[in-house]
Amino acid sequence: MKSMDFSKIKEAYFIGIKGTGMAAMAEILKGRGIKVSGSDTAEKFFTDEVLERNHISFFEDFSEKHVQNYVDLFVHSTAYTKENNVEVAEVEKRGGALISYPELLGLLFREKLGIAVCGTHGKTTTTALLGEALRAAGKDPNALVGSQVIDWKSGVLSGKGDYFVAEADEYQNKLRFYDPWAVVLTSVDWDHPDFFPDAESYREVFRRFVSRIPKRGFLAIWGDSADTIEVSKSADCTVVTYGFGEDNDYRLVDYRSAIHDDKEKISEEISQSFEVRFGETSLGKFQLKLSGRHNALNATAAIAVCHRVGADLDKVREAFAAFHGTSRRFEFLGKYKGAILIDDYGHHPDEIKVTLAGAREKYPDKNIWAVFHPHTYSRTKALLHEFAQSFEDADKAIILDIYASAREKEGGVSSKDVVELMNRYVPGKADHIPTIDEAAEYLAGEIGKEDVVVLIGAGNVWEIGKKLLKK
Repeated sequence: MKSMDFSKIKEAYFIGIKGTGMAAMAEILKGRGIKVSGSDTAEKFFTDEVLERNHISFFEDFSEKHVQNYVDLFVHSTAYTKENNVEVAEVEKRGGALISYPELLGLLFREKLGIAVCGTHGKTTTTALLGEALRAAGKDPNALVGSQVIDWKSGVLSGKGDYFVAEADEYQNKLRFYDPWAVVLTSVDWDHPDFFPDAESYREVFRRFVSRIPKRGFLAIWGDSADTIEVSKSADCTVVTYGFGEDNDYRLVDYRSAIHDDKEKISEEISQSFEVRFGETSLGKFQLKLSGRHNALNATAAIAVCHRVGADLDKVREAFAAFHGTSRRFEFLGKYKGAILIDDYGHHPDEIKVTLAGAREKYPDKNIWAVFHPHTYSRTKALLHEFAQSFEDADKAIILDIYASAREKEGGVSSKDVVELMNRYVPGKADHIPTIDEAAEYLAGEIGKEDVVVLIGAGNVWEIGKKLLKK
């Protein structure tokens, strides 16, 4: 499907509406005057609050009875098919208009100059930074982010301008549905082993994607990575690089962690500063509340795109210094008995390393607890040794039982395997605590003002923080 007349859609129903992208898409359609409702499981996600705030109703179960003939469009999460969801099966049986989330995003993307942010890591924050930068610069963009942007209280910008910035997920080759004008490629580290059997098949999906960028468009890649450079050779458009290395078109220089350098602070919240140079030209110094060198790279990617499209970088600079990030990306939840509670969506070994390195940088004198909720059996099994070596910057690790996706329930590996391997490297460092309730109860008796607890995982590990804060 290449186009859709949205003016003819009066009511849409989302199957799997609590997914981050699905909830954001529901918000976009509601903003177009379409009545939106949906369904999902009874399990609580942070998107529950987003949907309720937007007055979008939803069932907390799946049933054929929810499928109504007067609905003009049914949108389903790619986690659900007719084989595993009774509502999808019922819609197909009745011949209803059914479309997947990435297909719908692709249709909306084609209405504008689409800028897709893709890659293994950093997609969400980079998309949010770029959307916020273009908004601040007066470009009035559309943006769809796979999380809630704290300053927007939403994952969506519904602008009237020329650009649509979207977080583009590679899983299940969803990238094939998007026709981008420009692409940001943040990284290419093998992930989703249940769909991509090896690193080569994973890289290939990115090669195909960048090959579709028109000559009038451009590709911005992290230039410090051999893998992103290799993928970029498939593009037939202008390619620009960003990063710390001297050979990058957009170079991040004079990097300083403001946490350890009071002279760099413009407020107590600023975590880091850096300068970006384009060739020999300085684009100025930028400051971020967000901590970690990876976020400086994410910001530099957004700066490169803004420079390419002629956005006012002074406005971008102001926006970045005030930007609070996104939900579930090193998000401060509160304090319990003086212990700092942080939530992060990281679910890949490299993401865990970066998150904990950021925690160690920000809190060098604190005792850091990592509470990890492994996400999917296939990923845990394929990257078992990598996971076991990802917690170097944590003083203590708690590993919960594996959080299975809707597509799998078991897979020849357990959290005890992760713990056993971790303790081979550092005896006594890791403990297996099966459930969220048990972990919250254990931490309540262990942590205090000298501790930082980092809750890590793509599932509902954040509930530990909520339970502690309610005590």
